[in-house]
Amino acid sequence: MNKAKIGILMLETQFHRPIGDIGNKDTFSFPIAYKIVKGASISRVVKEGNRDLIEPFVQAAKEFEREGMKAITTSCGFLALYQKDIQQQLNIPFYSSSLLQIPIASITAGGPVGVITASKSSLKPAHFEGVHAEQHHVIVKGMDEMQAFSGTIIREEIALDEAAVKAEMKKATAEFVAAHPEIKAIILECTNMPPYKKVIQEVTDLPIFDSTTLVNYIHSTI
Repeated sequence: MNKAKIGILMLETQFHRPIGDIGNKDTFSFPIAYKIVKGASISRVVKEGNRDLIEPFVQAAKEFEREGMKAITTSCGFLALYQKDIQQQLNIPFYSSSLLQIPIASITAGGPVGVITASKSSLKPAHFEGVHAEQHHVIVKGMDEMQAFSGTIIREEIALDEAAVKAEMKKATAEFVAAHPEIKAIILECTNMPPYKKVIQEVTDLPIFDSTTLVNYIHSTI
């Protein structure tokens, strides 16, 4: 059996992760190693951007290094905020977030990039600066008001209703591209969104970048 070369640092969450989610090993056609970062709750990472979490992430990443991983990524796009802080303490590539794909999406598509995020209210300029994307034209759509998505992924108050989240993702995307026809590509910030990519593609022909496109790219480099 092939040994995992990519390590994924996971937040402490309780919700189900269907195939397509970065936290489901069956999402990928190659082995993946997982490590939960203790204390890294949705609230502390997404809502607070708590810098006290940098050290636990660094220590978990160094464990992956010692275990022979060739690259590391994470289960939350908001960790873009810590890209430099974590990377500078490692000797292997660290890919904090799907937002790292903003420059390539913007340059190759030749126009504004639409980012669909779990929480627009929490996604700050510092997150884009963390992955050197601040110079690119980005338009943001949040899932903050989508009850099935937010209730499960952000507040962790309800069990995942895949059909309801699928409908919300489709609705949000349709509204987004209708309101902003200038968008040339879409990036899904949240690693819990890729399971719904097919329904997103039903309402737009735009190229879609997400955590799975990032991980597959990483795998092709090692």
